[in-house]
Amino acid sequence: MDYRAVDGNLQESFRILARHGRSGELRDYDGTRIASAGVTFQMFNAAFLSSPVEDELDLRRRIAQCVVHFSARGLDWAFWVCEDWVRAGLRRRLRQIFRDHHMQLAVELPGMISERLPEPDRRLPRLEMRRVTGGSERNDFCAVGSVCFGVPLPWFCEVFANNAVWGEFASWVGYADGVPVSTAATVVGAGAIGLYNIATLPGYQRRGYGEAVMRHAVTEACREHGVERTILQSTSQGLRLYERLGYRKVTGVAVYAS
Repeated sequence: MDYRAVDGNLQESFRILARHGRSGELRDYDGTRIASAGVTFQMFNAAFLSSPVEDELDLRRRIAQCVVHFSARGLDWAFWVCEDWVRAGLRRRLRQIFRDHHMQLAVELPGMISERLPEPDRRLPRLEMRRVTGGSERNDFCAVGSVCFGVPLPWFCEVFANNAVWGEFASWVGYADGVPVSTAATVVGAGAIGLYNIATLPGYQRRGYGEAVMRHAVTEACREHGVERTILQSTSQGLRLYERLGYRKVTGVAVYAS
């Protein structure tokens, strides 16, 4: 049942952003859960499965109720599907089923778990670590994320517009000689520390900055909450690093966007 930790923590991260979004909304339907920040960046207007899917008719019903929800609000949105909620024989049909509802596969992410991070096997660079509470650190966090994830800066800033989010979405920026070069954020939920927004500016990659900020974020979350298990959804670029750090894939997360 490790996939439930991945999916539960992922959903909690979106609930935090929705709770603090200016137009945020949380709603449960029969078999689906909405955690929408009500923003331009559709990935943060999110729907999730909340119970196992046994057949295609049931899945189509759930997608349709989310289509109605977001259409009524005039929002582009995304359905984040943890594959283990879906019966194995049905997974092969997911792309076509979502395509029938005008939803396209945006990305597939391996959901990974580590029970405890091992000690570093190399000397990591020294960075000045600043926790985001607003102000310049918030601007730097958004600027790094905008570049690394290819998202317009105003869209990224809109997601994190309310400074109240930083109390639950614990975020860090690493500075090299005063330059913001890397970020990481943690969310505690479903018995694990979730790692999000791990990013390093292109000109500073492959120097250990991302690992340094990630480890700092995990250490601080563990100290504050007493939890050691960590989860994340890896990009293809980060997969090799996370495997080296002892993460193992326990599920897959597919994101379908309107």
